[in-house]
Amino acid sequence: MAIYLFYGEETYLLETRVKKIKKEYQQLILGINFIQIDDTNVEELIADLETPAFGFDKKLIIAKNTGIFKKEKKTTKSDSKKKKVDDIKLPLNEKIAKYIQGNLEELKNTVDLVFVEQEVDKNALYQTIEKVGEVKEFALLKLPDLIANIKKITVAYKVNIDDATAKYLVECCGTSMQDLINELRKLIEYKGENSNITKQDIDLLCTKQIQAVIFDLTDNLGKKEISKALEVYNGLISNKEPIQKILITLYNHFKKLYIIKIAEKYNEDVATAMNLKPNQLFLVSKYKTQARYFETQELREVLEALIDLDANYKIGLISLEIGLEAILCRYCSK
Repeated sequence: MAIYLFYGEETYLLETRVKKIKKEYQQLILGINFIQIDDTNVEELIADLETPAFGFDKKLIIAKNTGIFKKEKKTTKSDSKKKKVDDIKLPLNEKIAKYIQGNLEELKNTVDLVFVEQEVDKNALYQTIEKVGEVKEFALLKLPDLIANIKKITVAYKVNIDDATAKYLVECCGTSMQDLINELRKLIEYKGENSNITKQDIDLLCTKQIQAVIFDLTDNLGKKEISKALEVYNGLISNKEPIQKILITLYNHFKKLYIIKIAEKYNEDVATAMNLKPNQLFLVSKYKTQARYFETQELREVLEALIDLDANYKIGLISLEIGLEAILCRYCSK
């Protein structure tokens, strides 16, 4: 039995690994030698492990987003008193772990079992797979690996992109390889063979993540260029970005700039203070550059204005769209 647990945010690389396992099978017939499990039928997993793959030597079971790797809720004393000892059942993850441990030899040549989850806790099933199979986390890649992958893809299509432009693509479109590949497809198709992808091409064709757009907006705010700041803001509105999401993203962005000011004042590590993920560390210098546009008190006032706007919106005193525009105009003109 080959058993795997794959989890993490880097879904493209994770799914690529799953596809590789599937390719080991010459033919997969759903319900016969290919079983799909999710949170609605995970209780049937043991029965599926026991059922032979009629007409095939081996079968593949993919259990995706089942929820069985999450911690079980603790039973209170009052709850346990209501139950007799004989009525207490093992949690499902422990049942499956126990079954796998007790039937490894029988399952060895008949089943491949792949668990795919977003997040996991190290419960009994996790520990069992760690001992008898493979556990792999697919974390979002760091900048050097992202740039290397981007260049590898463009080279395969005979298109060139330099490191600085690849970094700019990541800044605009995020650190998910699937998102980056989707944007690269557009760029490669547009440019054609033996061409160079430029930052202007990315600005023209790529769908920027809201965080990247907020960076642009904040740059204009810091430079006191009100028309450009409002142009970026109106672009978000035109693209039907939820106004609540704009407010939250803008607040979190200014909060990071404020944290930088405080961290620098007390000689603390900026990246640690900002609580950035390892794959986001390349943004530190960009945040620090933007923080220089503003005084600490000014950033605090913006944060308070955004908090007040949220409160007034919730009681119906003002619309978020008008309130945000007013805040942008106010702090652009200072």
